[in-house]
Formats: sequence, structure tokens, C-alpha cells
Amino acid sequence: MTQIDQSSILDSLITMARQAGAEAADAVIGRSVSLSVGERLGKKEKLERAESRDLGLRVLVGKRQAIVSTSDFAPASLKELAERAVAMARAVPEDPFCGLAEAGQLARDWPQLDLCDASEPSEGRLSELVRAAEDAARSVAGVTNSEGAEAGYGRSEVMLATSHGFLGGYAASHFGLSVSVLAGSGTGMERDYDYSSTVYLADLEDPVKLGRSAGERAVRRLNPRKPKTAALPVVFDPRISNSIVGHLVGAINGASVARGTSFLKDKMGEMVLADGLDIVDDPHRPRGLRSRPFDGEGLPTTAKKLVDGGRLATWLLDCRSARQLGLVSNGHASRGTSGPPSPSPSNVHMAAGRTSVKELIGAITEGFYVTELIGSGVNGVTGDYSRGAAGFWIEKGELAFPVSELTIAGNLKDMFKALTPADDLVFRYGTNAPTLRIDGLTIAGA
Repeated sequence: MTQIDQSSILDSLITMARQAGAEAADAVIGRSVSLSVGERLGKKEKLERAESRDLGLRVLVGKRQAIVSTSDFAPASLKELAERAVAMARAVPEDPFCGLAEAGQLARDWPQLDLCDASEPSEGRLSELVRAAEDAARSVAGVTNSEGAEAGYGRSEVMLATSHGFLGGYAASHFGLSVSVLAGSGTGMERDYDYSSTVYLADLEDPVKLGRSAGERAVRRLNPRKPKTAALPVVFDPRISNSIVGHLVGAINGASVARGTSFLKDKMGEMVLADGLDIVDDPHRPRGLRSRPFDGEGLPTTAKKLVDGGRLATWLLDCRSARQLGLVSNGHASRGTSGPPSPSPSNVHMAAGRTSVKELIGAITEGFYVTELIGSGVNGVTGDYSRGAAGFWIEKGELAFPVSELTIAGNLKDMFKALTPADDLVFRYGTNAPTLRIDGLTIAGA
């Protein structure tokens, strides 16, 4: 389906909704294709390809709204869909905060962000990546088995239209490569992994390097110990340090703040991190995994500091949550075909600190270096934090031996203020952070 076809379908659908009695409407078309290949011990275990297209329509009648979706694009079906949506809107309770963005807020132009690799890889090319990664991982001395490797490709297109004049669309691609292996034997086996995720195939991590990393990580975890319970410094590896930033981003989601279910709901303008620390949301990063030229309601997107010098600077807002809070949307709406817009981040990162990782760990007499988190024991209302963890024990500024079956606990409000970032920020994920040190966490062990 061409872009012209999509815009024509959206225009026709909105016209049908208006004719059926909608006072305003917006519609979105999503189209995707994906291909994934998996192998284990050199044998193919997975080959999947999927193609889909969906259409979502939102209609408004006064302060009532309804959302319907379909994969049937036939004109008669779309007409019936529009009529059904309007009938549903008339029957539901009023929502005083629903509605489209104001016409003056809409984006009129937007940047080109290099989000789509024009080439689609063959099954053979993905198989080559998978085989190289798993072979490299299994070649590491001490690796005894494999959970397999997988490579995938996806391409998605989205187009949004509104009844008050917005029409825009863009395409994005995604490539991924992962491998997981085991070391040791019997009850002493340990597992670890590595992965890479990019917008362009050429930017993927070298599969041999990725595989070796996974194998070496697994071997390093052999013969773990379980230290005694104590309150000590905890250092988060960059592979999982982004989860700490993710908890803060979740707590400043406008929908949660408006409901009063965020532990940061009363902290706007206050210090939430240590002095001088920044967290940035940048939707315009070229080839960014979560980049977007406009948001799910057709508003322009811009880079902004979520935390500026340690001080909470903004919420993530769509139009509905902004109205609830008496504010104006700042272009963070995300939209699917089967639900209304809701706030979400784009590319988020914590700015790098000035301390090297060696210095950060070297100053610790005894502590815990975390490489894996388990479970999701985080209370978004109170900020209470409790996660299973594994990694390495720190003694006299060095990683001394592997540890597992530990729990780390604290409260995110205190953790954020006790946080020190290293200088090793690398952009690998949708949310990125350097190595992070947090003092005073409770480590529950033996």
C-alpha cells in the first residue's frame, strides 16, 4: 500500500465519521513487516515472518469519545466502522479531558531523522549473523551449552490524520541480534547473554564480538557466593543502569501524576537527583531507537531536559494528562490503533559524569557490582524498590568474585539523590545511562 493510498483512506474515514455525527476525529494506520531467525547448537529452530496492517479511528461527540480498530480496509467496512464508533461515543460517559490537540499546536513541518534502512535482509543474511554469534560464544573456554542465538528485522510505517488538518507519516526499521549461553555443568551451571539493537543493519555489533562477550560473561559467573546482608554501595553495570533512569521516567508520566499514583507527583521544580545531574529526552536523535518527528497527536517533538541540574523540570504530557494538570502538552503522546493517546518518552539518557568507572569502583572498600536484575518489585506509588540481583562482589576497589541470589532494596527517592554516574555513557538502547553508583542500599544475602 502506497503512502497516497494511506492518506486517501484516512481522509475518507474521517469524512465518514463526520457524516455519521462525529464532531472531531483522528485516525492512524500502522503497517509492519518482520523477519526473525533463531538457531541453537548450529541448527535452525526458528524462522518467522509476519506482515500486518491495522487502522484505528477515534471519534469525539461532545466530551465523549470512542476508539475502534480494524484490519479490513474495504470502503463498506470502513463506513460501518465509522458509524459504529459514533454510536459507541454517544453511549459512553463524558470525559472532561478528552479531545484532539488545538489546531495551533499541530506540527507543520518536521525533521528527517534517518529512521529507516531501505534494505531488507534475507533469511540467509540473518542466519549468518546468528551462526557467527553463537559459534563465537561457544568457542569461549568454559562454555558448555547454548540457549541459542536470534536475529531479527522489522520495518514499520505509521500515518496519522486529524479532522482539523494534520496529516503526517514516517517509517522506521529495527534490527536485533542476541545470544545466550551457559557455562559449567550440573547444578553449577551459569547463564549469561549479550545483544545489540539498532535502526540500521550496518550499525549492529559485530556478531563475533557479541558472542565472545556473552560467553565470557557466562564463564565469569561460575561458582558464585552469597555474601551476608549489609548496607553497602551498589554499582549498576550500564547494561542494567538504564532501569534506574526508567523508574524516574515512569514516575514523571503525566497520566500517573494526574491520577496521583506517582511517588514524584509533588516534586516538580524540586531536587530529585544529586546537584548537577541531567536526564534528557531527545526525540530527534538520528537513527535513534525511539526517535519520532512528531508525536501521536500530531504535535511537534523537541529535545528537553527532564531533570536539569538535579531538579525535576517537566512531566511527560499528552493532551489529556496536560488538561488534567492545567498544563499544555509537550509532545509526548504515543498512539496505537486500538487505544487513545497516552504519554511516553522517546530516546532518554542520563548525562555522563566526570568520574571514571575505575575511580567509581576503586573508592569502594566493600560493595556489589550488579550485572543482572531479576523480578519487578518496584512500587510506583511509594518508590519502594526491591529487586533480585546477581553480579560481582567488590573488595578493596576490585571485582573479587561472582555473587548471586541477592536482593537489593531501598527507596527510589533516596536512591536518586545518592546516585553518582561514571563517564562511560554509550547510546545502545532506548533509555541509556552510564555506570551508576548508589550508596546505602540494603543487600540481602545469606
